[in-house]
Amino acid sequence: MTSLLSHRPLRSRAAFAVVAVAALTLGLSGCATSGAGTPGGPNPVGTWGTVESTGVPFLTFTDNGQFTGSDGCNTLNGGWALNGTTIDFKNVATTLMACQGVDTWLSALNTATISGSTMTVFNSSNSEIGTLENATGGNGY
Repeated sequence: MTSLLSHRPLRSRAAFAVVAVAALTLGLSGCATSGAGTPGGPNPVGTWGTVESTGVPFLTFTDNGQFTGSDGCNTLNGGWALNGTTIDFKNVATTLMACQGVDTWLSALNTATISGSTMTVFNSSNSEIGTLENATGGNGY
């Protein structure tokens, strides 16, 4: 059995490969992105909340689409991606310690939005569960 490309001149096969790669690249560009954000969209990179205090929630986002943090008791980590102006949390892992007197609302995170220097966090039911202030001096954009 011969390939469809085997009967074409080498130049045609090279052009076909370039077109195929370009089409694939354009097709993937419509997917959610991670990293520093999209023009005009939120940029969560940095720290949100208070890292220095025990029992206080915070999240730290990196430009490679990863985050770490704490709900004030449990450690959280995972990935993040932008979906328009919404931050989607992906593959979230958390410890399950019981800390008396600590509200662990942040461990229920699913998505977030940014307005100015405030990140609003939502659970899987799209209900607001809390807010974090930008601790790195930026405004999230």
